Amino acid sequence: MSSESSHSTKHYGDWPNAQGFDTTYEERIPIELEVEGHIPAYAAGTLFRTGLGPRSVDCGAKGVFRTNHWFDNFAQVHRFQIHPPSQEGGKARVTYNSRLTSDGLIEKVRKAGRLDGMTFAAKYEPCKTFFQKLQSFFLPATRLLPQAPTKPNEVNVGVTMSINFPGLSPTGQAVKGTRDNGKISSFCTKTDASVVQMLDSETLEPIGLARQEVLHPELKGPMSGAHAKSDPLTGDVYNFNLQFGGPQGTYRVFRVSASTGETSILATVRHNSAYLHSLWLTENYVVLCVWNAYFKGGGLHLVMKQNIVDSMEFNTSQPAKWFVIDKRPVEKSGQGIVATYESPPFFGFHSVNAFEHTSEDGVKHITADVPAYESLGVLKAFYFDNLMSDSPTAGQVQGQWGDLLAPKYRRYRLPDIPSTPQPGARQAVMEFELDRQDTPELPQLNWSVYTKKHRYVYGVGDSGKSTFADSLLKLDLEDHSVKRWCVHGQTAGEPIFIADPDSAVEDGGVLLSVVLDGIAGKSYLLVLDAKDLSEIGRAKVDGVIGFGFHGVHAKAESDEKVTVNPDY
Repeated sequence: MSSESSHSTKHYGDWPNAQGFDTTYEERIPIELEVEGHIPAYAAGTLFRTGLGPRSVDCGAKGVFRTNHWFDNFAQVHRFQIHPPSQEGGKARVTYNSRLTSDGLIEKVRKAGRLDGMTFAAKYEPCKTFFQKLQSFFLPATRLLPQAPTKPNEVNVGVTMSINFPGLSPTGQAVKGTRDNGKISSFCTKTDASVVQMLDSETLEPIGLARQEVLHPELKGPMSGAHAKSDPLTGDVYNFNLQFGGPQGTYRVFRVSASTGETSILATVRHNSAYLHSLWLTENYVVLCVWNAYFKGGGLHLVMKQNIVDSMEFNTSQPAKWFVIDKRPVEKSGQGIVATYESPPFFGFHSVNAFEHTSEDGVKHITADVPAYESLGVLKAFYFDNLMSDSPTAGQVQGQWGDLLAPKYRRYRLPDIPSTPQPGARQAVMEFELDRQDTPELPQLNWSVYTKKHRYVYGVGDSGKSTFADSLLKLDLEDHSVKRWCVHGQTAGEPIFIADPDSAVEDGGVLLSVVLDGIAGKSYLLVLDAKDLSEIGRAKVDGVIGFGFHGVHAKAESDEKVTVNPDY
């Protein structure tokens, strides 16, 4: 552990939120937060959140470097430790620390005056000639990944997080055998590239890097899903790896065993190369939907542009393609791709949940839920000029694109799942579609119903009252009713559900969300009753936490296991 992580740092950078407040906050040493109200003892544990660090870097004589898209901001990770009451009837305590996990990359930018390499949507001057880029397309696909950083903090990886990822040591080497139970033995951050950054779970110091190729030699493509999925019973982790090459890409859907650390390729899918952020898991299947965010030229434009957004197109000439894949490895009688389905074109970020069910005639079906978009416009809406409330562009975007920026909650049914693989494509059925105002994005569940039929979905909402998400939602899928938490000037992040172990109902528990008070210029950890979204407590931070993406809560239950959500 370096001495760099042993001191407290307060950093105020440049972060635009929906109210136009431009700061971010870093505190290396855990500090005590002021707690108002009540935080139930069962919420005790550690809440990790990804967030965005400084938007700008002072490069001295070379000027000021600025990121210009939400997905490209420098990564920062936040850690809220919820300590149980020390005595019966006492109050839970909350301590907080955070760290820029990309500070090595920031230092390289400061010295060079620029950011080299692949970005999500940055519009920078190219650092290679056309012919150098063209040549790199014919080299191994791993060339699209960050190349040989000398330190683990010289990458920008900060979308999702995984605790005790099987097959990886705490510093990112391949390791066999079961994961340690009863504690957080490893912790990593992930993105849509097939590289993960390993962090110290307490100091948040970057301590290693790994590529998916470490897990299995065939996982050599540069792209993957930021959201892997973990089986709620076995802990096995499922994801895909995308390798470019020619008109079609190669998706390798794989499983990492939690008990052995071994990685198996479940199926190889040849189809259009697309930007996919997540996939679905059921009791017996992995569901991979290749929606219509295709990479132009089979990925060639990605090499030319060094920019994901400008390399994609929303191609409506083909349907979205759904692949249903046996979760079992081939060596354990797995059947690979069992069935293929088609639906009208759409785009998505996050899968919600999927489950199997059998109709009265004995036919098996899969139901899969997703917040679906009708174009790729939302990606361009996330340029900072379109998000900052004091930017003239923001109002123009809201007016011109309007409904394109918000998804609609859709439920698809994949009918008649065969018992043995069947050729040809069947039609997926869209069972219902909800209004945009009633659709939770960054969706979360009570994870006890994961891969089962669920009733409630929680997430952030956008009612159009601001340039960004302005509320938290609870969607009831039985009657399609919606409950909202919405306070003027408050921007809430993804809500994490913590179940009450003494409750027998699906919505028995609390939600944890990091909220930015744009009026006061400070953030806080918000605790809501999951039944009615009423506030029951908060822990106040003396600074602004840059609005981020996702979180994970780890709850230690005695010494038996660490409980985490399976949206990995």
